[in-house]
Amino acid sequence: MLFMNFLKSLDDLLYEIITWIVFYPVTLWRSVRRPFQMMTYADSELRDTPEKQYPDVLSPPLFLLLTLLVSHAIELAVVGQSSLVADKQGLAGLVSDDTSLLLIRLIFFAVFPLIMAVSLLNRQHRKLTRDSLKPPFYAQCYPAGVFALVLGIGGLLSQLHAGPAATLIGAAVIVAAFLWYGTLQTLWFKRALGISLPASFGIATLTMIACLLVFVLLAALLT
Repeated sequence: MLFMNFLKSLDDLLYEIITWIVFYPVTLWRSVRRPFQMMTYADSELRDTPEKQYPDVLSPPLFLLLTLLVSHAIELAVVGQSSLVADKQGLAGLVSDDTSLLLIRLIFFAVFPLIMAVSLLNRQHRKLTRDSLKPPFYAQCYPAGVFALVLGIGGLLSQLHAGPAATLIGAAVIVAAFLWYGTLQTLWFKRALGISLPASFGIATLTMIACLLVFVLLAALLT
């Protein structure tokens, strides 16, 4: 009986993993095309029972993780192994392989949805708990995944050493990623808080700066 249960669990696991091939591009396309709808969807799905949540897309944290995995695979194919894996100075010594590097990057980019979610709860004057934080955090994981992927592509273009044109294109892609993400956050705060566009722009800007400061601090610990 235990062996049959193990086979059943393995069967379910394999099916879940293989369906990522279908549902990852679907989730990515919807997150790019209709980010606000996906953010609302992420929130509403949490009201269902766990087994019924996200039937036609990937869950937000899983989408963010797989996006970073895709970005890392592109990096390995284009520029090779990251220097962080070989560098043993400071906290970079904790990054010994691709798995640990992926986990570090997940923490880095999870900072964005986390701080955005905390900022929203603070301005709504709601108590910060695990339950109250989860819906806005999950909602933010979808755009954070798109942001991380585009940012990674822009960074790779800048590392190609293919001349000034590639560097400029890479910089333009990075700027575009920040403009898209910043605009999205401005409109998200406006809708969620029911405030004016200038006020939401100010909140989004301050929150983005906070995210970047934490991101830079974490990055400095690895160098």
